[in-house]
Amino acid sequence: GKCSYYCDTSHAICGNPDTLEGSFAAFLPTQDDTQRKVWRHPWRRSYHKRRKAQWETDSDYCTMVRDIPPYDEGRRLLDLMDMSVFDFLTGNMDRHHYETFKIFGNDTFPIHLDHGRGFGKPFHDELSILAPVLQCCLIRASTLETLLRYHNGPKSLSEAMRESMAIDPIAPVLWEPHLTALDRRVAIVLQAVRDCIRKSSEEDVPGGIPDVPNALGETDTVAKNGFYRS
Repeated sequence: GKCSYYCDTSHAICGNPDTLEGSFAAFLPTQDDTQRKVWRHPWRRSYHKRRKAQWETDSDYCTMVRDIPPYDEGRRLLDLMDMSVFDFLTGNMDRHHYETFKIFGNDTFPIHLDHGRGFGKPFHDELSILAPVLQCCLIRASTLETLLRYHNGPKSLSEAMRESMAIDPIAPVLWEPHLTALDRRVAIVLQAVRDCIRKSSEEDVPGGIPDVPNALGETDTVAKNGFYRS
């Protein structure tokens, strides 16, 4: 981080005895090779002790976001739903901005940078990170299918992560409670999907609503304009 952010009495930074634990990240290709555009995340936190962000107090906040470019068309809003799920699984509360490649205009994907606050609290699940999904009731079908596959097996997300990191030079990369948290959080996201489907089924929809399997393999209903999006 930038020193100007943390050089005050409220941030105690201590070595043990004189070594600080940190992380290093390199982005390839460089900014000179591929220009990037920085976007303010619609669900950015206020970072203020007393003032809340609009999404924390406005129950119709997602409706407003849906009408604002670039979220009013294309893939961008769905990309933010994926980012929300990713951040919730890792426990990253610090998604204040994201970037895209300029060369592709709005037909691009967000670049996932800055995960310094990820995997910090394995025993706490911060539901506010899921606010985009909870408020918009929107998720890609492929994302949901992936979550269901990790939830139902044969291989859980924690098992897949454990295998993936086993050959890392500093293995184990993650503390075991963090891996346990991944499986727990997958179930929480799926419960959020189920709640949204149930909410949609309670609304009056012209022409009726089709049956779809929910996260637990049972049958719920979803509105025609409902939760699943490709």
